[in-house]
Amino acid sequence: MIQLQQFSVTYPGASQAALHPTNLQFSTGEMVVLLGTSGAGKSTLLRSINGLNAASSGELLINGKKLEGERPLRQHRLDCAMIFQQHQLLPKRTALQNVLLGRLGYYSSLRSLLPMSRADKELALQCLERVGLLDKALERCDRLSGGQQQRVGIARALAQQPKVILADEPVASLDPVTAQQVLTLLHDICQTDGITAIVSLHQLELAKPFAQRIIGLNQGKVVYDGPPENLHDSLVSSIYQ
Repeated sequence: MIQLQQFSVTYPGASQAALHPTNLQFSTGEMVVLLGTSGAGKSTLLRSINGLNAASSGELLINGKKLEGERPLRQHRLDCAMIFQQHQLLPKRTALQNVLLGRLGYYSSLRSLLPMSRADKELALQCLERVGLLDKALERCDRLSGGQQQRVGIARALAQQPKVILADEPVASLDPVTAQQVLTLLHDICQTDGITAIVSLHQLELAKPFAQRIIGLNQGKVVYDGPPENLHDSLVSSIYQ
């Protein structure tokens, strides 16, 4: 379980908090959508969950314990895989090579200079198969469509064998049909594997079919936290105003 207790973030030189004191917890296997406009605090919250943003105040707890020391923080980041809006792939490398990057956190700096193990390559191929891209394993990523590239990003996250997937606007650059396909794939895999998924989105119409829980953010504050069916018009207005 991930908990934020009065957790806030103010970036250096900023006149106001990017994330105001916030109390949230995320349970195992939960599909959560962070909903809000650009600048609402969604990315800040995601980066805080995996320890990339230090708290200006408050605490991040994992299973009731503070992340103290380099080793617990490193393990937590291994447990939290990221999926990005712009895919963050190496365009001239193959899909397989990009998926294998999800294994780097398990290697020492010196060991990472050597070829990946056979077991890791087999795992990466299994991850590509799960996202329907096994036949594209040796294709350069810059020759894949946007939807295919995002599926490579999902496969890379799966190769990390995470407990949590954090997806930052993963479908913002995709057309509506492809966006639905990518979110369906991500939802189904996470539900099957019991992975907690925390996904930031702009669009309510994309959030409702997939989220078990929606957290609405506006100007760094949580203005809604509950099931999609309870998100009525007045509450939607408080997110998008």
